[in-house]
Amino acid sequence: MEALDALEKLAPVVLAFGCGVVLAKRKVVPAESSKVFADYAFLFAVPCFLFGNIYRSDLGALFDWRAIAGYATAAGIAVVLAGALSRAFGVRDARGLALRIMAAVQVNTAYFAVPVFIMLFGNAAPIFPVLLFQVCVLSLVIISIMELGRPDRGGTRRTRLTAAVTASLMTPVVIACNAGIALNLLSIPLPQVALDSFAFVGDSASPVALFALGLHMGGMGLTVRGTTVEELWIIAFKCVAFPLMTLIVARHGFGVEGDWLRYLVLLAAMPAPQNLFIFAQRYDVGVDMSAALVIKSSVVALLLLPLWVQWAAHSA
Repeated sequence: MEALDALEKLAPVVLAFGCGVVLAKRKVVPAESSKVFADYAFLFAVPCFLFGNIYRSDLGALFDWRAIAGYATAAGIAVVLAGALSRAFGVRDARGLALRIMAAVQVNTAYFAVPVFIMLFGNAAPIFPVLLFQVCVLSLVIISIMELGRPDRGGTRRTRLTAAVTASLMTPVVIACNAGIALNLLSIPLPQVALDSFAFVGDSASPVALFALGLHMGGMGLTVRGTTVEELWIIAFKCVAFPLMTLIVARHGFGVEGDWLRYLVLLAAMPAPQNLFIFAQRYDVGVDMSAALVIKSSVVALLLLPLWVQWAAHSA
């Protein structure tokens, strides 16, 4: 019964995402408008949601260092394995390796995990520590490699690295998380009207983000026949191997159990991030492959999500 209840909570996710796909395919809503919806969610609604929730959260319970260490360790192992597999497939360029590692290890938090966690648990707070680790560590390393490897970028390595670090830390999502943590730690009171305003805007983040993703996918379409062997192993690694690795490392290596174990495994099962395609376009490396991985891993993650949800409910 608990598993059925959990699966029923995914109905709004399927509705928002599915309507986006259908409306884009029927050209009722232009697929190109997905960028407008996505920008609204990423630049405004999601930061409002994150800030309000972090400000109200118990940071002592939110930042479970054993759980975070378990996830970070699993991610580190996954980075090494994904890099080795990429080299086995003949990838030698540092930027190409970084892009494939990003696809295999990083997860879609803002556009995918946040709405899914809200629907399943009524709260996306467990995502915040992983989001910060992902943005401030994984993304920072990948952006740095991309920036240092750009043939068209002038200046010294130090200058380019500084620009990469600044760009990573100045995204609205990171600013919102850091501001929420700072005001929470300092116990600075905010007017209730301000918190209600953040909550009002933040509540729109989930449906708008999923709708935007559906529009994007409906406009691009899927070509299963054109899937390469390399795309297959990256998708399998991201949607199956990485969550299993997270389960094993967190449980047996760090003794993580209960809710946090379920949170970490479900997070690891999220698809490749949309930023993968943005990075590929910006640095002109693997653009077509990145677009295909974002779309196909999202579809596979949606198909496998009920299984992970059932496991989470069964292990409760």
